[in-house]
Amino acid sequence: MTRDWNRRLALGGLAAVGLGGAAMAQGAKAMKPDPALVAQLAPSGRLRAAINAGNVVLAQKGGPQGAKGPAVDIANEVGKRLGVPVELLTYDSSGMVVSGLEKDHWDIAFMAIDPVRAAQVGFTAPYVIIEGTYMVRNDSPYNAVAELDQPGRKIATGQGSAYDLYLTRVLKNAALVRSPTSESAIVQFQAENLDAAGGVRQALVQAASAKPGYRVLPDSFQRIEQAVAIPKGREAALAYVAAVVEAVKASGFVRASLDRAGQAEAMVAPPANR
Repeated sequence: MTRDWNRRLALGGLAAVGLGGAAMAQGAKAMKPDPALVAQLAPSGRLRAAINAGNVVLAQKGGPQGAKGPAVDIANEVGKRLGVPVELLTYDSSGMVVSGLEKDHWDIAFMAIDPVRAAQVGFTAPYVIIEGTYMVRNDSPYNAVAELDQPGRKIATGQGSAYDLYLTRVLKNAALVRSPTSESAIVQFQAENLDAAGGVRQALVQAASAKPGYRVLPDSFQRIEQAVAIPKGREAALAYVAAVVEAVKASGFVRASLDRAGQAEAMVAPPANR
């Protein structure tokens, strides 16, 4: 695939999602994407979308497709614009999503932007921004995330999650105790009397509300930018999906999807050019 050919496909993808205002958007709905672009983004003839049900902000198990939420809504919108069916592959953690990539199981995924992952995938600009923080026991002396980074402190995390990768880089003294999923990390924190559980704020708040005796710290250690990921080497596909992401952010599609999923506190990311 030549660079010029990729550029032509990318430009075609940008036009197809209609970023130039209402008139172009109307025209885009009638345009059929270039077959070469469709072949690059959905080579099997269907769009295989990896959904991380371990992140409650993005997806939850259930619904007619086996999963529902903003990630599912965006995947379906991309498939609709491409004119191909969407096949959902639901995983329990982002680490499992990455394992699926290594086995060529999916064409598009929804995960946090991270430099470690960027070696394997290309990212769109973020569509949602959430926080990574800690859950502690009510009688814990900790009131801020920085207080946990002390020798002897143990923090539960989901293996391969965005916050696991981030905390691995930034913690100087505290030790991470990794569990297969974000949900099981919370269970391990509670069962083994660890000092904290790291995770997405909304999931931690939900867990703390379900079982008395726990609280979520008010500040955060990470601003997690959730984006759409495309396997490396599919530059035109990435450009096309990046344009779709900008369109669904601008139209209110993402905001409405978050609200339907009960995630009113999650913030839609600003436009990519800001």
